[in-house]
Amino acid sequence: MRYLILSDIHANWEALQAVLRDAEGSYDEICCLGDVVGYGADPNAATDWVRKNVKHVIRGNHDKVCCGLEEPILFNPVARQAAEWTLQNLSDENRDYLYNLKKGPLELDDFVMAHGSISDEDEYVVDPRQAAAQFPLLQGRLAFFGHTHVQGGFLLSADDCRVIQNNTDNDDATLSIAEGDTSLLNPGSVGQPRDLNWKSGYVFYHAEQRAVEFRRCAYDLETAQRKIREAGLPPTLADRLAYGR
Repeated sequence: MRYLILSDIHANWEALQAVLRDAEGSYDEICCLGDVVGYGADPNAATDWVRKNVKHVIRGNHDKVCCGLEEPILFNPVARQAAEWTLQNLSDENRDYLYNLKKGPLELDDFVMAHGSISDEDEYVVDPRQAAAQFPLLQGRLAFFGHTHVQGGFLLSADDCRVIQNNTDNDDATLSIAEGDTSLLNPGSVGQPRDLNWKSGYVFYHAEQRAVEFRRCAYDLETAQRKIREAGLPPTLADRLAYGR
């Protein structure tokens, strides 16, 4: 089984289309780790596509706020403004879909899906110390998580804890996972990367080979930026896309 694993689409339709073109013909099923909406200008297009095409989806923090399930009390002013705009512009059908998304973690075959950490869907996992706290909950399994928008993750072997980071000068990299290793891996963000690489991030997981293929692809950045500005969203959301931060 070959899985296409996406996270943090954030209503960036141009980025999502580019990823789907890049990945075409190379997967059997799609998984989404949450944050379908928020920040970007195409929440309905992104949600429509996920609703119709993705079998395995869990919610993200922006999904919860943008559908009205939670208040944006922890959001900064820019994120809050984008969430309020999204809530006003979502169709009723898409708002209901996001409202009813499953809470992670979700176990699927031989891996786990999470938005934030395994123990808290809203927790950022950004360093080995935070990752180490999650390893006892996994016990030799593989988990994919999002939320940080940084492609890479953490690998706990018998000897040490390795930080995995896809080289931003190399669009593609493959990681083989040994039997018994505990892995916490992030596919990166489709719609708003924050690892100083503006290109969309995603992964393929080849279950039989226990191989994770990190991928990056370029997309129509100028159109995505123009749509954000024309929608009246905060201009910084358009500007940051060009810098991957």
